[in-house]
Amino acid sequence: MIIAIDGPSGAGKSTIAKLLAKELSIDYIDTGAMYRAVAVKAIRCGTDIDDGAALDGLLESTDIDLESQKVLLDGEDVSGLIRTEEVSMKASRISAIPAVRHKLVALQREMGARKSVVMDGRDIGSNVFPGAERKFFITASPEVRAERRLKELVERGEDAAFETVLADIEKRDWDDSNRPLNPLMQTEDAILVETDELGIPEVLARVIGHIKQ
Repeated sequence: MIIAIDGPSGAGKSTIAKLLAKELSIDYIDTGAMYRAVAVKAIRCGTDIDDGAALDGLLESTDIDLESQKVLLDGEDVSGLIRTEEVSMKASRISAIPAVRHKLVALQREMGARKSVVMDGRDIGSNVFPGAERKFFITASPEVRAERRLKELVERGEDAAFETVLADIEKRDWDDSNRPLNPLMQTEDAILVETDELGIPEVLARVIGHIKQ
């Protein structure tokens, strides 16, 4: 079984995907983390994130693996490093580069071909696995997502302002939805779940309810 969960940044799809995978006893694949890992390496190597040829060369010597909900970049656990605002913004831009998408989508399809998975991202149901057995589009208003993101940053001890976080989210939404290659979109057969007024337990229960129908 392949369960595809798409949606914009900060909507809660990764949280739901992890809990759903645990509930169903299948693997969770965080595709966004894969793009973030590439961003981390590009930053470290000083690679121009808008240079497709340079990124293609970088990927030739890059190994990305997901193991026990850890993100491994060339064997190093970078799970904490990939959640900074700088990495988030650069990952969004990197994800629009064809060479990067082709390599990571191939890896994602390989994972889904081997086992049952819950996979979340921007184009899982529309591009990576258009034939997924279940598709969900999880979203929330930009303001609600900004509030959630700000709370996460404050809890990590990072300085942030609501207006800045909101502007970053709106910019990323625009970038993700307007990129030429595999933009963020809700497919016709995906079930819409708006989380503005729902807590995590309610969202999870709603998703599980649809799967068990």
